[in-house]
Parts: sequence; C-alpha cells; structure tokens
Amino acid sequence: MFSKKLRMSLLSAILLGLVLIAVANPDNRLLSRLPFISTSPINSISGLPGGDGPVLVVKIDDTRQAHPQIGLEDADIVYIEQVEGGLTRLAAIFSSTIPNRVGPVRSARISDIELLEQYGRVAFAYSGAQKKMRPVIEAANLEDLGAQNHSSTIYTTDSNRIQPYAMVLRADLLMQYVKDKGISIESSKWMGWNFGDAPNQGVPIKSVHLSWPASSYDAHWSESEKRWLLDHSYQPDIADSGKRLGPQTLVIQLVSISDSIYKDKVGGVTPFSATVGEGRGYILRDGRAFEAQWSRPDGASGTSWSTLAGEKISFSKGQIWVALTDKEPKLSK
Repeated sequence: MFSKKLRMSLLSAILLGLVLIAVANPDNRLLSRLPFISTSPINSISGLPGGDGPVLVVKIDDTRQAHPQIGLEDADIVYIEQVEGGLTRLAAIFSSTIPNRVGPVRSARISDIELLEQYGRVAFAYSGAQKKMRPVIEAANLEDLGAQNHSSTIYTTDSNRIQPYAMVLRADLLMQYVKDKGISIESSKWMGWNFGDAPNQGVPIKSVHLSWPASSYDAHWSESEKRWLLDHSYQPDIADSGKRLGPQTLVIQLVSISDSIYKDKVGGVTPFSATVGEGRGYILRDGRAFEAQWSRPDGASGTSWSTLAGEKISFSKGQIWVALTDKEPKLSK
C-alpha cells in the first residue's frame, strides 16, 4: 500500500513539474517529445499554431486608397518598406496560415530582393515590376509567381475597388498551382529570433509613432488583447475582415535608406533599404520598448536581435510587424 501511494505521489510530482515547465516556458521542446503530452505544431517565424509550411510573400499596397487591406491578419510577419515619394508598401509573409484572398497586390521593389533572401526560395507574388528590375527578380533565389505569369483566376479584380488598388490574389489557388506543378518552395524556418520571456529591462510605453516622408503608423498597446493596435496615417488600421490589425511584437529596424538606380513609371526614384549588416532598433512587446541592436552578416542569414548589453531578446508568440525606417520612433509613456 505504501509503495503504491509513493508511486502515485512521484507521478503527481512529475506531472506538476511538467505543468510548471510549460507555464514558465511554453516553447520548451522537451514537452513535444513526451508520448503523453500533445502539442500543436508551431511556426518557426511567428510562434503561431500551424507549423512550418511553404513561405508565400505578397507585396501589398499601403496607400490610403488601398485600405482596408485583405488577409494581413493571417500573416506571420509583415514588413513596412519605404517606396517612391516617401510612401510605404508592405511585404506580407505567410506560412502557418494561407488565406484565400490577399491584397491589394502591387509591384515588387529592389529592397525585396535582399530582404527576402534570408527566407530561402520563397513563393513571391506581386503585380509586376519595372523593366530594368525584371532580370534581377529572375536571377534572385525566389520563385517568381508574379501576375504577368498567371491568369485573372488567380490574380483577380475586385469590382468594389478602383485601379490600381483592385488586384486581389487568390492565394489558395496560387499555392495549389505550386503544389500541382511540383514547384519547390522553402518552408518556414528559424530566422534568428526566439520566443519566450522578455528581458528585465525595457521602458513601459503606451504608444509609438513611426514616420516616413509621406506615410505614418501609430501603435497603441492593448493590455486586454496583449498586442499593439495599429493606426495607419492616424486612422485605425482595420482589415477588410473588420479586424483591427496589430502584432504581438513590433520591431523597429533602423536601416540606411538610399536612392537606387531604379525609378517608377512617373520618374520617382526607388529607395533601397539595406537590411544586411548591423544597426540599432527597438523591440516592442508586452507594453514595453527595448532598445536593441540587430545583426545580419550576409544575405542568406537571418536577422538576430539583442539588447545593447548583448543579451538576446525573445519575441512574443504571435504576429510580428517590422518597420524598416531611418527615423527614430517617438515613444509615448
């Protein structure tokens, strides 16, 4: 009898220990190896349920006329890039979930080539590119799935929108095409950041203002939703689905932005945002801002983040937005 009670006590203690490990560190991989513990597959980019699948990148318009945007709430990570005239454009990366529709789709830019190289050979969806850039895209390590190569069944036109803000990608059909053709696409993988508890440092903030010459974003911390709720050009950033857009982790990556050799169709010079090298920035999570430094030694490497003291900074599980900018953010306590 005593032996049976002892065994039960030991088993209870072990189970309690496992629960405490799970609570303290939900990313602990030990639990996934135990036969009696069931865990859902987690995406390496965002920490979201869904596991690692083929990476789809879609270029999305970010002007006022393009809002509300479609499908962004399902992205694992969204990059904000500066384009001609000081406006911004988005590169949305999907892997854990591929929505049916994404848009409005717009053209590729030279910054995309260097930025996306770290993800491997991704499926790249866009509306087109200037003539001088087409050979660059063809030579890059990505699968060119632009609208010029596909029918209006996949790159559809939304009759409720005006051109050039009306192209909407049927992402589900595009990825089915990739599967049917046996096209090899890189699956999501570890990109240089981990998920877990935040460092002890950090400054509590309520909001942050991000600006480009002709565009801006504000992010407001929501304690109830545990994420940063976004405003675009001082208006709530609401997706076509009605959901307020906003990530669990907001990354502000300070980069060098310079003129490239490319121009848009009206002669506007295309800026280039350099994402290889190292620099400063901020990681915003859990209602706090952490001054940070980033490092990406070469194009094929992911981007790692650490505090100024050299301690690795973990991200919160969930969607990530990365603002590529050369302007210091305005943090509000």
